Amino acid sequence: MVTLTLLEPQTNKPLHSWQFSAQAKVYIGRAPKNDIVLQEYFQVSRQHVELTEINDCWQLINHGSNGTFVNNLLVETAQLSHNDLIQLAGNGPVLRFELEANYPAESSSGADSLSPEALNCRHLGNSPENIFCIHCGQALVEEELFIGKYQVLRTLGKGGMGITYLVKDSSKSIKGAPLLLVLKEMNADMLRVAKARELFEREARILKSLEHPNIPKYYDFFCEDKHKYLVMELVHGHDLEQFTYQRGMIEPEQAIEWMIEICGVLYHLHNLKPPLIHRDIKPANLMLRNLDNRLMLLDFGAVKELGSSLNTRIGVEGYSAPEQYRGEPCPQSDLYGIGTTLLFLLTGKTPMQSYMSGDNNFGLDLEGMANLPRELAKIITKTCKPNPDDRYQTAQELAAALQSCL
Repeated sequence: MVTLTLLEPQTNKPLHSWQFSAQAKVYIGRAPKNDIVLQEYFQVSRQHVELTEINDCWQLINHGSNGTFVNNLLVETAQLSHNDLIQLAGNGPVLRFELEANYPAESSSGADSLSPEALNCRHLGNSPENIFCIHCGQALVEEELFIGKYQVLRTLGKGGMGITYLVKDSSKSIKGAPLLLVLKEMNADMLRVAKARELFEREARILKSLEHPNIPKYYDFFCEDKHKYLVMELVHGHDLEQFTYQRGMIEPEQAIEWMIEICGVLYHLHNLKPPLIHRDIKPANLMLRNLDNRLMLLDFGAVKELGSSLNTRIGVEGYSAPEQYRGEPCPQSDLYGIGTTLLFLLTGKTPMQSYMSGDNNFGLDLEGMANLPRELAKIITKTCKPNPDDRYQTAQELAAALQSCL
């Protein structure tokens, strides 16, 4: 029996498995006629690979235009062995090939639970991007570092507020795969700033209270050695800024569908009691999740409860509404971010390149822009009016206007 398991890239977390006990051929690709259909992965060809059993051995044949890799080596044909990793295209989905299903039971991930093979593994043949060894499953780290119960695997980013890490919860696993999370650390300088502490703690408190399929799940908040840490769900994918720079301008239908999806998230936030304003809607904060192509809204560090006394001036040049710079955000400020994000997706240009001044205010000049249908240009113009009263008033109203363009 052959088992093929779809893994989350880099982490090797099992996402879905297929078993074949009476087939000599297995076809994998985006077309519905394949045995394994990976329709949501744009890198995968309609029929990408063929697996064939010959004399009790399994052979892979590549048909994909973007190539196929076996254990990080580009191949046209290859004989497969138990636990080989098959990647469809350079940045496409990864499948583990097994001659029998073998998922270990959930357990702690301490060294005393490792097999002799894992303890002696030299981690040969791993890609620099791999977080876990393709042979033994151990974390590929130069030194073992823990923050609380979380093992640090990689630094994801550094900013003014602190450092973001990819971490493993050393006490839990899912179907034998480690539970991977994002840990945000507030740096020592920011801890001395009362307003920064307030924002960080408020982000944790609000995330803990939110439950929505397009918002990363809260996991933990704790203090250690006078540092504050927020732990949340890992979302693996590409943010829309990266996606657009890599692939070019987005087709209007796709861009509209994405923004309608985010309108649904904003409708939820704006109708909570008290209502929440995100205040940082931009392409870099919208993550297209690889697992299911769901668009996730990230970074609640600037979120504000409507009616609270906090008047912090927060804005991102080009994407934020004028009233945010005055410390007077409102629900229509988030809709403004939808409009400027849509403009970027459709043109590949930052909104600042489209601003014109007049009447002591700034507006958008969308005349003659390629890939911008006339009706959609009207919607963007209204969404980005300088005065909030002149915009669409609710996320539901904006979503309906966008829907009319499909």
